[in-house]
Amino acid sequence: MISDLFSADGRLKAIPRRPARRAALLDHLAATLFEQDRVYGEREVNEALKTVHEDFPALRRYLVIGGQLTRTKDGSAYRRQPGPDAGATPAVA
Repeated sequence: MISDLFSADGRLKAIPRRPARRAALLDHLAATLFEQDRVYGEREVNEALKTVHEDFPALRRYLVIGGQLTRTKDGSAYRRQPGPDAGATPAVA
């Protein structure tokens, strides 16, 4: 359960090590912290992630690797990807 990962003050206790649990957390963070179809600067992404955990670089990296966020090659812009419940299929390059 995702709520078990957070303390009473809404901060993430730790980033889960198990891939399935971490993926569920990342889906939750993407859905709650980032709007669909909006471009975010790196600073905005960092500030949003800092609200839940001090290791925001790791969370940002996991979100990109996991496909919840896409990032431009230069790392200056991020965008939330549709979640698994959105019915979208990932594009194959």
